[in-house]
Amino acid sequence: MIQPEKIIIADDHPLFRQALLWTLKAKLTYTVWLEAQTIEELEQQLSNNNDSDLLLLDLNIPGAHGFNTLIHVRNHFPQIPVVIVSAHEDHVTISKAMSYGAAGFVPKSTPVDDIYSAIVAVLSGGTWLPDSFEQKQRDNSDGDIAERVASLTQQQYRILMMFAQGMLNKQIAYDLNVSEATNKAHATAIFRKLDVRNRTQAVIAIAQLSLTEAGFKQG
Repeated sequence: MIQPEKIIIADDHPLFRQALLWTLKAKLTYTVWLEAQTIEELEQQLSNNNDSDLLLLDLNIPGAHGFNTLIHVRNHFPQIPVVIVSAHEDHVTISKAMSYGAAGFVPKSTPVDDIYSAIVAVLSGGTWLPDSFEQKQRDNSDGDIAERVASLTQQQYRILMMFAQGMLNKQIAYDLNVSEATNKAHATAIFRKLDVRNRTQAVIAIAQLSLTEAGFKQG
């Protein structure tokens, strides 16, 4: 028996998410749709559905911190292709998303028929980019830090994101249900992998993978 395709859509805007689902369900009738509004929900969906065929990811989903989530997903769930669905349409954002492993990039202004075409292309093993995008020479300026972030385990990555939120070690240990000593051990490993000395430097390092200021303001 043929199994239905399984697609995760991670976007915190309920109106956009529901409108997209409503229109795509009419075209992809043999598909199971899974939803996530936050990074925590996305991690749960990925862990419980690592056989998913596609992830539609909004770069600005709460807790994503720019391209870090894309890099993390591509490293820990390489079998799941990722299509970025974003309000950002500038060349730098699209180029970096593709260089960090996205299989496609769909601006939210894209007509639904084209979003459908993008999904079909990626599910078929291809890639998809908007017609307005001209592929230029790949920018590797952030390649080193991207590789370092990709080397983190899922627990280490989760703690790094908590650092970025300004959470204290005691809070992190409580939320993750681990001892403070265990949390400090994870922190030491994170600093070593990122080649930094403390959590402040770690947060500054991953800030290199954030979107442009203009992009964040667009929502």
